[in-house]
Order: sequence, then structure tokens, then C-alpha cells
Amino acid sequence: MAVVMFGGKEPNLKNKMKPMDQRLTIVTIGVSNLQKLTAFYEDNFGWKKTTSSSAAITFFHLNGIELALFNREELAKDASVSAEGKGFKGFTLAYNTRNEKEVDDLFSSLEQKGVNLIKKPSKASWGGYSGYIADPDGNLWEIAYNPFLKLDVKGNTTGE
Repeated sequence: MAVVMFGGKEPNLKNKMKPMDQRLTIVTIGVSNLQKLTAFYEDNFGWKKTTSSSAAITFFHLNGIELALFNREELAKDASVSAEGKGFKGFTLAYNTRNEKEVDDLFSSLEQKGVNLIKKPSKASWGGYSGYIADPDGNLWEIAYNPFLKLDVKGNTTGE
């Protein structure tokens, strides 16, 4: 590709490129045991796999995005990075509710199912109410009520 020089300078092509849409399509979690983690989300959260799931990958359709479960080693290989890593992973997943009682009710239900409760719900420093659970691979889920986050009738954030 030839670059045409204007006054000895390369043209600024950055402003002419279409920006990336502000959206998220799939969150993929690298898991140690696909069947075990799939069962965790089905049995404890009551989620249903999509028909595009297979023996190699599980998809759960959420509110406008997909949550995918995929073998950790294979996911690292696909990204050309090491699969090694322990401890805090540097991210959490969040499920937001419409009120504090809903947080407490979910925690009660998950505790009865034997889910690993990391932090029981309490008032949060940022003004909401939240607690944390972990799936069998230690992926942290925050279950929270955020009075500053507007949700539509389907539980989607409104961006306001």
C-alpha cells in the first residue's frame, strides 16, 4: 500500500477509521472442567445452555450478551498466552438486582445449594449493597444492588 505524503507528512488516518462500537458480545471464562462448571451454572443459577453449545464450549445467553465457558488451557492457547495463574484474577462478574432484599434472597438460595459464599451481603463503601460468591474455579461473582445503576424491566442497564 502506498502512502501519499502531504507536505512531507503522513496523512492522519486515525480520524478516518470507523470507531469500534461500544458494546460487549461474549465474556468467555477459561475453566478447569467444562462439565463441572456448566452444571454449576445450570444447577445453582438455573441458567439454560444455548443450542450453539457443544462438548467443547458452553454458551449461556444473558441479557444481550453471551457467557461462554471454555477449557482454560485451550483458551490460553487460542490467545497465545500462558494458562498459569493463581489467586485473584483481576476481574469480577456482577449480577445486579433491583433492591437489597433480592440480594439477600439470592444469597439465601445459593447458600442452601452449597455455593461458596466469599463475602455475605453488606452495605458497600460505594453506596450500594453487595456480596460475593465463587464458582468452583474461583471466578468471583458480585451480587449487588446499586441504587445508582438504572435497570430496565428485563434487568439490562440503561446507560443513564
